[in-house]
Amino acid sequence: MRFVPTFCLREGMLLGDNLFGKNGELVLVQNTVLTEDYIRGIQKQNFNGIYVDDDISKDLIIANIIDERVRAQTVKSVKDVFICSESKSSGAKQKFISMQKQIEQIVDEILGNQHMMINMVDLKVFDDYTYFHSVNVAVLSIVLGTSLGFNKEDLCNLGLGAILHDIGKIFVKKEILNKSGMLSDHEFEELKAHSSLGYNYIKKGFSISTSSKIGIRDHHEKYGGGGYPNNIMGSDISLFGRIISIADVYDAMTSDRPYRKAVKPSEVIEYIMGSSCTLFDPDLVSIFIRKIAPYPIGTCVKLSNGLTGIVTENYESYCMRPKIRIFKDGDKTITPYEINLADNTTLNITVTDVA
Repeated sequence: MRFVPTFCLREGMLLGDNLFGKNGELVLVQNTVLTEDYIRGIQKQNFNGIYVDDDISKDLIIANIIDERVRAQTVKSVKDVFICSESKSSGAKQKFISMQKQIEQIVDEILGNQHMMINMVDLKVFDDYTYFHSVNVAVLSIVLGTSLGFNKEDLCNLGLGAILHDIGKIFVKKEILNKSGMLSDHEFEELKAHSSLGYNYIKKGFSISTSSKIGIRDHHEKYGGGGYPNNIMGSDISLFGRIISIADVYDAMTSDRPYRKAVKPSEVIEYIMGSSCTLFDPDLVSIFIRKIAPYPIGTCVKLSNGLTGIVTENYESYCMRPKIRIFKDGDKTITPYEINLADNTTLNITVTDVA
């Protein structure tokens, strides 16, 4: 199967995997033939794309790093925590316990799939930004922590810090958070306060590890200095803060926002690589780019030699040079064959765009 953006869906396509809604409910079952009504429903629920099966991709197996239903249920738990915290409801702590259990389940799933490169398509299904972003950052952070050899307790603590990294935004004016244009200096100062506000809120009201709380505080510090709230640098920034920082920037940049469209995963990977030592810990960057697939399996890509194909395999050591199944030469459909951009014989060919 392969991933097809919502705007490219056509009547008669075959759904390649079960499709779950925002609360973990089953929306459409695998092998459903898409109709115009189904496509309109998919668009209405703000999916940014789905998996389809066709002759070119029917043998491709795309394994999710975590189950989509688990992700949706975790998003609901995060939403409950944020809403209860913002309204000062007494139920916030109970919702927090539920969210902790979801984090443990995510850690177990990632530990069971720790040798898998992440297909970012798996993390970009819905656009309910605040809550899905929180879960995505937790997943990415736990993957990094797993690569660093963290034990389960530390991974759960890292996941909690990551999933709550933006909890302080409940204390920031909504008009600032949702502003489509550039923030004024005063507005930006108010927004910057969210990391300290979140740290203080969690510190006073919830029983979680010190490392989790400090990760919330430090996730906007910069490895080369100049970040906030304390303008610390290098190893003075907590390890959790350095990890969450990379995950936060990656997911934010690859998401649609009111003021800009999502940036392609490959371009964000290049940005993170280019910001090593200035914004991000270079050792963590080198691990991150080996675990995140810039061109996820099932993605259609265009090559510098005019060919178009589907990514069939990724390699940790050559993250920008996947194996590709070619099916089109210019505008002409051809008999599929595969090329491996990691081979020496293809060094003059590069991916130029996502089709």
